[in-house]
Amino acid sequence: MLGGPSAEREVSLRSGVAVVRALRSLGHTVEELDPREDRWELATGTEVVFLALHGTYGEDGTVQRRLDVLGVPYTGCDAEASRVAFDKVLTKQRCVAAGVPTPRYAVLGGGQAGWPAGWGPPVVLKPVRQGSSLGLQFVEEADGLAAALAGARRYDAEVLMEERVVGREATVGILEDEALPVVEVQPRVGVLDYQNKYTAGATDYYLPARFDAATAQRVQAAALGAFRAVGGRDYARVDVMVRGDGVPAVLEVNTLPGHDRAESVAQGGRGGGAEFCGVVPTDGGFGAPPRGWSESGGGAGLTPSKACSPGAKLRIDDWTGPRCSR
Repeated sequence: MLGGPSAEREVSLRSGVAVVRALRSLGHTVEELDPREDRWELATGTEVVFLALHGTYGEDGTVQRRLDVLGVPYTGCDAEASRVAFDKVLTKQRCVAAGVPTPRYAVLGGGQAGWPAGWGPPVVLKPVRQGSSLGLQFVEEADGLAAALAGARRYDAEVLMEERVVGREATVGILEDEALPVVEVQPRVGVLDYQNKYTAGATDYYLPARFDAATAQRVQAAALGAFRAVGGRDYARVDVMVRGDGVPAVLEVNTLPGHDRAESVAQGGRGGGAEFCGVVPTDGGFGAPPRGWSESGGGAGLTPSKACSPGAKLRIDDWTGPRCSR
């Protein structure tokens, strides 16, 4: 399933194209289904649905509930975990209850226009139920709140206000309840907004991330803790800010991370070397890729177009399109 009705439709279409190519290259028979309207039907004989949807409908538990009713297996988190993770407030509540570090926050309802008691700039505003950094707003001055709220509320009436964490941005892929190596994410200009996420060459990714071993372990532990707190299964990507003292702060859990070039680079790889492994099966099943892949062995996601030594800076334009090899 790719595309769908959400504001992230274009990102999902790119993800879907990558997944379809990967699956077909492994010998699977694949039917593409775009559930832009809810009156869709699965092809006869469908054994499993690979969800390459993002945003509302695909990532909030809606399509998962429909597939549960149909009794058809699907990739990614179940309906309840998807619902929780897509809601940034519910995710925060689960993290706090589980002791997972996350930035201080407040919730601004549809009718709230002013600063909550005890709050002031700098803060970050996010639509409570949206992804791909859509509606993301940074407020640096007190009189900038109204315009920022208007921008965030284009995507959801309810807005999350979060303390602005100063530090370095990282992301951690989770695959079968295992935290993959930390990837450091650094936009060349500005912040990691929608444009920088999906513009080739706009953002640099570092694998391994430029953290000491203890910090990297803390980031992985926080990411895995957040994944478990929302009830995740199969795979996800967890976005984390790392403060100057090395303390991580979980931002959100993405239960259906993208599979286009930019997102696949950001998800990291099991081996921590030059390759990035996707979740497309190489052994005929929808489990983890085989362990022990060599640097030249290839992976089930995006494969680097040129050799990259550990610690090298990887750019989106250093990567070829999806190809799978043993």
